[in-house]
Amino acid sequence: MTDVTGRVAILVFDGVTMLDVTGPGEVLHQAGRLGAPYAYDVVLVSPRGGEVRTSSGLTLTGAAPAADAGPVGTLVIAGGDRLAERAVEDELLSAAGALAERAARVASVCTGAFVLAALGLLDGRRATTHWRHVQALAHRHPRVRVEPDALHVRDGRYLTSAGISAGIDLTLALVEDDHGADTAREIARELVVFMQRPGGQSQFSTAVTTPPPRSRVLRPLLAAVLADPAGEHTLPAMAQAAAVSPRHLTRLFQNELNTTPARWVERVRLDRAQQLLLDGHSVTSAAQHSGLGSDETLRRAFARHLGTTPSEYRRRFGTTSATAAAPLLTEPGDRGE
Repeated sequence: MTDVTGRVAILVFDGVTMLDVTGPGEVLHQAGRLGAPYAYDVVLVSPRGGEVRTSSGLTLTGAAPAADAGPVGTLVIAGGDRLAERAVEDELLSAAGALAERAARVASVCTGAFVLAALGLLDGRRATTHWRHVQALAHRHPRVRVEPDALHVRDGRYLTSAGISAGIDLTLALVEDDHGADTAREIARELVVFMQRPGGQSQFSTAVTTPPPRSRVLRPLLAAVLADPAGEHTLPAMAQAAAVSPRHLTRLFQNELNTTPARWVERVRLDRAQQLLLDGHSVTSAAQHSGLGSDETLRRAFARHLGTTPSEYRRRFGTTSATAAAPLLTEPGDRGE
């Protein structure tokens, strides 16, 4: 163990998401409080030092200039929406690159992955980011092997996490590496969070976010499917409606949406089923009205795309009231999930 093993620098900047900073910071604080073999020395670092205004309008104070941060054991790059919305500025890249070069372990929370990717540090590596921005990360940095459903990913000395609160999951994994599962478990209990959250981050996504297609053939076709997911949307039927061959339609979907017609339709139907469940429909009703057909088909789609079951999804996202969610445990039609 070197002198800097427990020294953690969290890189922040104007517009940073506060929970990306405070979530990991609190996990590391609790490690020392709960008797880990050594306490973490956590320091805020920014490109110029001083005050940093977060996206919520609150201010973080006392950030050290990156040039004065010294050696660190772990670098954590926090996220902020602007990192995914436009190119990362040179000043932030320079600060991150210098810190990453001398850190034994480099992590990012949420869109902090865009900083690592812009530096080329994720080329050829597996990584993740917030579900809303995974497509942007994959498009902007095609050499990164983006894993859209993961809560956090480790590849070599680089770790990346999904959106915002997933920084807590990532930091628990760091603590487990350093101090073992028992310490990480005690911190999870103290913070009242899962040691390992069930399912991946896809279950948190809402509507299907399909970018407007460039092709005039696809625009009315996609609109028709979104308007009526339960309609007849087989490949032959869609090709006929678009007045193109099934092969050509498949090529358009691959070129513009990076998927097949059947997979895209299934995802639209799954999104509709999610909303129907939250609106109070039974599993059977959601399957029928979404176009997925049967309970079993719906369950398979939930397992494949969301890593959970229809009933569990509804219990997690239907309400904040534990008493209101309780009857769903024995609702007819949900047995056997």
